Amino acid sequence: MSDISRPNILWICTDQQRWDTLGCYGNPYVHTPHIDRLASEGVLFERCFSQSPVCTPSRASFLTGRYPRTTRCRQNGQDISDDEVLVTRLLADAGYVCGLAGKLHLSACNPSVTPEMEPRIDDGYEVFHWSHDTHPGWPTNAYYNWLKDHGQTYEAQPHPESRWVQIGPPEAWHQTTWCADRAIEFMEKQGQGDAPWLFSVNMFDPHHAFDAPEAYLARYMDHLDDLPLPDYVEGELDNKPWFQAYDHAGAYGHQAGLPFPEMTDREHRLVKASYFAMCDLIDVQVGRMFKALRTSNQLKNTLVIFMSDHGEMLGDHGIYLKGPYFYEPAIRVPMIIAQPGRIRPQHSEALIELTDLAQTLLDAADVPHHPGMQGRSLWPLLCGETDINHHRDDVYCEYYNAMPWHQNPTAQTTMTRTDRYKITVDHTTDRGELYDLESDPSETHNLWDDDRGLSIKVDMLTRLCHRMAGTVDPLPPRRAAW
Repeated sequence: MSDISRPNILWICTDQQRWDTLGCYGNPYVHTPHIDRLASEGVLFERCFSQSPVCTPSRASFLTGRYPRTTRCRQNGQDISDDEVLVTRLLADAGYVCGLAGKLHLSACNPSVTPEMEPRIDDGYEVFHWSHDTHPGWPTNAYYNWLKDHGQTYEAQPHPESRWVQIGPPEAWHQTTWCADRAIEFMEKQGQGDAPWLFSVNMFDPHHAFDAPEAYLARYMDHLDDLPLPDYVEGELDNKPWFQAYDHAGAYGHQAGLPFPEMTDREHRLVKASYFAMCDLIDVQVGRMFKALRTSNQLKNTLVIFMSDHGEMLGDHGIYLKGPYFYEPAIRVPMIIAQPGRIRPQHSEALIELTDLAQTLLDAADVPHHPGMQGRSLWPLLCGETDINHHRDDVYCEYYNAMPWHQNPTAQTTMTRTDRYKITVDHTTDRGELYDLESDPSETHNLWDDDRGLSIKVDMLTRLCHRMAGTVDPLPPRRAAW
């Protein structure tokens, strides 16, 4: 069993889960007691931001501690370069046994292009239960092979009231449950040895398709009308970048359905209910993993992280799923870090980035940073050595043709956000967005063309230039000659 100076690491990363989907973040509709308890026993970060609103660039970024443009992994469907160094590789080299269940998504994932599974670099995972999603196309999808071994198949049925919601498999056969099962098996086995371990629990939920088990969705159905409608003001997209109005008519540039103007209020609420129900299922499985840690006497020497790779629009601003926009629902994610006896429970208002996580894990394990990393470790903040409410003056996010739906022109956008203001620039049209988050927290009123905000716009554009310049690769660490 590892000692407290080299803790085990249970790293739970959901997929496409926005920050406001947990009770501890103020959501009154979901039922998330286990994650809420984790938040009460650790540090809950109120303002954590991903560096891309899309899976692969974000995951490549937080696994390396480098920005998407630096990793050269800017798009879904792109393979991460094999010279990138993951934090899991560094921990494995330092003696950690690393395992994963679920999604990795650092490389192209499409059965027609990668018929076996996504290509892997030297990622450090000794145990690798790969399941990109619930698609049966890969023969190496460990979740599907598990179903087959138990005489089961993945069967999601369309919901009778909506084309955009499915009735997923029962809890026992859901991919979220399978991920937790693999984590519990790993933790119980490793708890009998001496080496410290890291396990990545990478559930596919609450990513669409919206396919919560019927029993979980049922608790919302009797009170469906109590759920709020998406936060959207008619006409608000008129002075915003073109691709937002385009996706308003259908997600993923009309590739994934969910045409906002055609959906009824009940359909909007039903999608939200299914999304919340998937978050509830995640919470139950998190509770099972915590129970396994307590039962095996590993809880006190295990650092637990709960987070997501990016958010979900969920109809806010008239848009579903994700794309080249940086609204809070798309890029603001939950981040909870806890270890009993080592991290004092509290809330943090600090602005932090997912790039900060890799160096944080290395510091927790007393492992040197890789010279190519660009984040800022949260460990001094977590240990009480620095101000719990300040870490960065601003956060940065980027989107470089990360998905292929937006052409003529291709979407190339960047963003920076401070405590009060947010600016987004569409680099293909010289258009953008500017929001005063104090007076307009819902980001409805675009101030880009408002002359009264010109000095703010100049300051924010300057900040954005500095942040973009800061993505330059720090490697090689020194000149070979002068």
